Amino acid sequence: MNVNAADPSADEEAERAARWVFSPIGRAIAPLRQYWRNRVRSGVDHQDVVAKIATECPATPRYILMVMMSAGIAILGLLLSSPAVVIGAMLLSPLMSPILGVGFALATGKQKWLKISARSLALGSIAAVLFAALIVVVSPLQTVTEEIAARTRPNLFDLMVALFSSIAGSYAMIRGREGTIVGVAIATALMPPLAVVGFGLATFNWTVFFGALGLFFTNFLAIALTATIMARLYGFRTTLSSRQGWFQNFGIFAILVALAIPLGLSLRQIAWEANAQRIVTNVVQAEFGERARISEQSIDWDSDPLNITATVLTPEFDTDANEDIDRVLRQRLGTNLTVRIEQFRVGADPGAAEQAELARARAAEQAAATERQIAAMIERMAMAAGVERGDVLVDRETRRVSAAARPLPGLSLAGYRELEQRVADKTPGWTVHLRPPPQRLPEIGLDEEGITDRGAVAERTISWAARRIGLPLVLRGPEKETEELAIRLRDAGIEISQVQSVEADSIEIEWAALPQ
Repeated sequence: MNVNAADPSADEEAERAARWVFSPIGRAIAPLRQYWRNRVRSGVDHQDVVAKIATECPATPRYILMVMMSAGIAILGLLLSSPAVVIGAMLLSPLMSPILGVGFALATGKQKWLKISARSLALGSIAAVLFAALIVVVSPLQTVTEEIAARTRPNLFDLMVALFSSIAGSYAMIRGREGTIVGVAIATALMPPLAVVGFGLATFNWTVFFGALGLFFTNFLAIALTATIMARLYGFRTTLSSRQGWFQNFGIFAILVALAIPLGLSLRQIAWEANAQRIVTNVVQAEFGERARISEQSIDWDSDPLNITATVLTPEFDTDANEDIDRVLRQRLGTNLTVRIEQFRVGADPGAAEQAELARARAAEQAAATERQIAAMIERMAMAAGVERGDVLVDRETRRVSAAARPLPGLSLAGYRELEQRVADKTPGWTVHLRPPPQRLPEIGLDEEGITDRGAVAERTISWAARRIGLPLVLRGPEKETEELAIRLRDAGIEISQVQSVEADSIEIEWAALPQ
């Protein structure tokens, strides 16, 4: 039987192939196509790859559990602003299989497979967002950290990360070299944005929510469509007709271009802001000279005209500084702006006069602190302590903020100390005191050389807690080490009510009396 007569589409395919081969372009790249077909695609077991991806696409209980655990670790890493913890979350994320399933299903035209993969990805994403939101709701830390803010403003570089991740994941899956590291490549582009979406949902911060959601969908589309292209390049058979295939190729290209244009504009804006920040610093420094120092500088990018403020410590006042800097920056930046420079005179040489000027400068900076800044500081302290805003004490004269923390289940003294440090890091120029609830003090471990490294960490935590709580301590342990510890604690201003010498391999410390 004549196959071409029985299958008209085969005639059409053969005729199209012949036109391509004998066209100038076809003849030019024929050796490359032959090399790709014989040396690259020939070693791929298409059926095995399809079966392997399809098997791992359904939303099983294990898949949902691992997604939730990965999201939980990711949001904790984002709240702690710890990239290492965020990377740990990616090691657990199982998102690679369903998203590659979407890409390969598009390439092969299998609608059932596409529905299963899309459903798994949707369920996993919803589970990740809700679990991350739950953790944020019960967490005392709800501050937008740098790690969180970085996922709310997608740009062209984020698209490139997704593209490279998809190429690596697709290649590894096709060549049978998939594994944890490749899964991390995919999770890098998906899991942190999902966790940030959960943060925005929990805190009702819709700027964070929609920014991270936009990043997630950008990365999802880029990864899935790149996987589709990779599958096509490696010759995976499709049920689509030639016309449908070309239409799909055009659609993929159009979507990637549509994503790249706004992301490129966003990257351009970010680059412009970074360059503008550098220009402002250089212009302000040049106006006052090398003897002056820029204490603070900020630019309100959302204001119109652009609002630029700076604080300069200078040995000589410059009465024309605002006008001169305004004129130069308008020329350099090419935009409308307002400039406000606060100058504080300091001596050129160290001495009592300079110390007096610095004291007045600090007093002026304190007086210039806005109510909004102080309110934000009180809000952070209240969240860290788990109390109402009215329970936070603020002394504007001494620039001191304090609060007595409520007991939080499972949180140790070291955890309260970390909370205090995080509030202090966000509140420069202020003294932060978080009073933890009295609880069992850690033991200080000893070895042949004295206090161990972990014991030294425990000693610092005990010293901090005793100074915050203000209760005397009872020390019990080997005579020499215990006496030396008592001396150090007394030098730190901590009251020691009793020192007991006993044979032990550690020093036990207790509160002498707890409030009723």
